Amino acid sequence: MSYKSDIEIAREADILPIQQIGAKLSIPEKDLLPFGHDKAKISAEFIKAQRNGKDGKLILVTAINPTPAGEGKTTTTVGLGDGLNALGKKAMICIREASLGPCFGMKGGAAGGGYAQVVPMEEMNLHFTGDFHAITSAHNLLSAMIDNHIYWGNELEIDQRRVTWRRVVDMNDRALRDIVTSLGGVSNGFPRQAGFDITVASEVMAILCLALDIEDLQKRLGNIIVAYRRDRSPVYCRDIKADGAMTVLLSQAMQPNLVQTLENNPAFVHGGPFANIAHGCNSVVATTTALKLANYVVTEAGFGADLGAEKFMNIKCRKAGIAPSVIVLVATVRAMKMNGGVAKADLGMENIDAVQAGCPNLGRHIENMKSFGVPVVVAVNHFVTDTDAEVETLQNYVAEQGSEAIVSRHWENGSKGALELATRVAEVADADMANFAPIYPDDMPLLEKIEAISKQIYRADEVIADQKIRDQLKQWEDQGYGNLPVCMAKTQYSFSTDPTLRGAPTGHSVPIREVRLSAGAGFIVAICGEIMTMPGLPRVPSAEAIMLNDQGQIEGLF
Repeated sequence: MSYKSDIEIAREADILPIQQIGAKLSIPEKDLLPFGHDKAKISAEFIKAQRNGKDGKLILVTAINPTPAGEGKTTTTVGLGDGLNALGKKAMICIREASLGPCFGMKGGAAGGGYAQVVPMEEMNLHFTGDFHAITSAHNLLSAMIDNHIYWGNELEIDQRRVTWRRVVDMNDRALRDIVTSLGGVSNGFPRQAGFDITVASEVMAILCLALDIEDLQKRLGNIIVAYRRDRSPVYCRDIKADGAMTVLLSQAMQPNLVQTLENNPAFVHGGPFANIAHGCNSVVATTTALKLANYVVTEAGFGADLGAEKFMNIKCRKAGIAPSVIVLVATVRAMKMNGGVAKADLGMENIDAVQAGCPNLGRHIENMKSFGVPVVVAVNHFVTDTDAEVETLQNYVAEQGSEAIVSRHWENGSKGALELATRVAEVADADMANFAPIYPDDMPLLEKIEAISKQIYRADEVIADQKIRDQLKQWEDQGYGNLPVCMAKTQYSFSTDPTLRGAPTGHSVPIREVRLSAGAGFIVAICGEIMTMPGLPRVPSAEAIMLNDQGQIEGLF
């Protein structure tokens, strides 16, 4: 059987004018800022007016560790949202925006797939409404103003060796990881070592995604620590007087983007931090507003549950005062077989033993998510090559873990294929069984927070941190930052810091290479193993195949 590609399906969609999608949420036209016919931003005034309303049920979609076999977390998020609406529930989804880096690198799009997609697909995966450009510009404006301040006399007495603010670009470019700036003579400033991160790793991205409103945004921007003086006292963004102009650049980007699924159901797409190097959740503004507008809100956290979901619970929920009613953990038979040692080329053949051997990865994620006090439903994202015996093996394993696994065919059949999953998820959410709590308290020392995540979530035996890192964490505690949560930057492919170690490894260590203070966002970043905050392109980047055809349509993006 031949199947249409994602882009072919998206182009055939019957897309409604965005005003009609807004009307489903009772958003007046005056509170929609249209970007073309099929997307719009929501006014800050409307968002503020919803604050005292009743919250709907929050449903978190997460997944096992990603494999080349594919899991379909975003696809499941969209399919579940469509399924809930098909049952007559008032539901919407909240997902993140796509970074250009993966689109032109190797991951591809971030709008779902098959008949469970958000549209307009091409625009969502490219420039969309310009939010990432605004974040990049605001971040680099601060960089320029820091160097400019030093050039014109350095009144703040910044130690040029201790400028911590790097630049960003929304592209994978390993050549920019470490650079030297201001070469070329006196008129170009003072040479110093610097570097670039990808925009999704920017603290400005994190701030936009965690800020409650525009006032909170400016306050958080002002709290960014950009450098230190010789006496080690911090220099803040507000000292550079960049926070006001940065807020202006970000004012429109702060407004959530309203789009629709293939089945014309509403979706907020806003913010885009990666979960392996940032906190990996869509914006607090989008999620909290959606909870006022719908009875069920389906959102996702990036990569596997050991990264995105952990940060969703320990960072986003803590900061926003929200909690999920149920967690949907996405798994596939194919991924279980790959975790069980099967090569990608052989995944199409039935292999029950490999499914069984790969299931411990899923089991650990189930146990981890339950440790937050939230019930877990496993969504088996169905592939046409899955056999009944393989599916039964996976379902039996999940039942042994005290959860249930429901097969969902949303990729192939849209909402009709997700009705059983949607019915059960709604039942669990409505039963109010969740008793959510983060896995560590605010007042726990920073290193102990890192150890709590490493030992409880990753099942590591130890955290390796040299004295310099330990002293840095202690210094931040002495400066009043000890109550912040921790954002772990780690490979997404394994519970360990070794990307080749699949399954459910134990007996490993978590080496901390570097720690960064994101004082504006409100967390500490612990960079583990060999993870990079600026990715590189693969040997054959996706960009090589992307072009316009004779009809002016994009080819090669999906």
